[in-house]
Amino acid sequence: MAVPVILDVDTGVDDALALLFAVAHPELELLAVSCVAGNAALEQVVDNTLRILDVAGAPDVPVAAGAVRPLLEPARSASHVHGADGLGGLVLPATSRRPVDESAVELLRRTILAHPVPVTLVALAPQTNLALLLRTHPEVAGNLERIVFMGGSASVGNATAVAEFNVWHDPEAAAIVLDAGVPCYMYGLDVFNRVAVPHERALELEQGEHRAGRIVGALLGHRVALSEDDHAEYTGLIGDAGAVCSIVAPELLRTERRPARVELAGYGRGQTLVDLRDRPGEDLLHGVADEWTPVEIALGVDADAVAALFLDTVVERLPA
Repeated sequence: MAVPVILDVDTGVDDALALLFAVAHPELELLAVSCVAGNAALEQVVDNTLRILDVAGAPDVPVAAGAVRPLLEPARSASHVHGADGLGGLVLPATSRRPVDESAVELLRRTILAHPVPVTLVALAPQTNLALLLRTHPEVAGNLERIVFMGGSASVGNATAVAEFNVWHDPEAAAIVLDAGVPCYMYGLDVFNRVAVPHERALELEQGEHRAGRIVGALLGHRVALSEDDHAEYTGLIGDAGAVCSIVAPELLRTERRPARVELAGYGRGQTLVDLRDRPGEDLLHGVADEWTPVEIALGVDADAVAALFLDTVVERLPA
């Protein structure tokens, strides 16, 4: 039976790739999509999401708009990474799809509670919608199989030296989600930065005859320049799509169940602290350590195999 999933997105380049994969893969049943501000402003995120679902030939999947900003902080988009439109300037046809007339939190609550088997909630964005859901409707936790989130890092950051963007954007929300009692799987920068498609393959797709393939190639080819003087290099990262790939092919990743928490103060604000020690330290021996949440954390990946899984799925199963 296909795994029932809901994607929570801030649809930029890699969320788009993740949506395409989620629609295409036969072992996933996409129940709904909730949107949050992040890579772009909320209105743009919703529009991007609806257009990408069209590209994927998706059925009438409900899409809802959610939080326009983090719980405490002002909105801070990543337009320098994904472009002003969130999709790196990629022009997609207009769509007749429309978001549902309810909030993201209400769509999440209703969809999760109504489903006959526990749902996997996939967070590919700042986790503001999830935090609001779990605080206002804690009963949904009983019908969640787990939360798979793209965010965090057990090593370096990208928003700051130590913090990854999705968690840094709304650290209070990420902390709430980790502490909500739902099993969590962290697909962080440790694996995110390793799964890429070769440049030649992306160009081949972009210049090919397969319509969805051309869009995938263009998305993969988007280059990030942090300033006018910065020379943007091709990366070909599939990004958020890797987190969705991990659901159908968990054997391609090496994970460890480790205590983790989100730092909420100082320069480390937004950092996911992961305890990788093999033996207790002084803090544990002397009883001065706070209790951290056990999280399944992806620390290694067969990058070539995950990239191949992604490409094979979207090229063979999306409409030509």
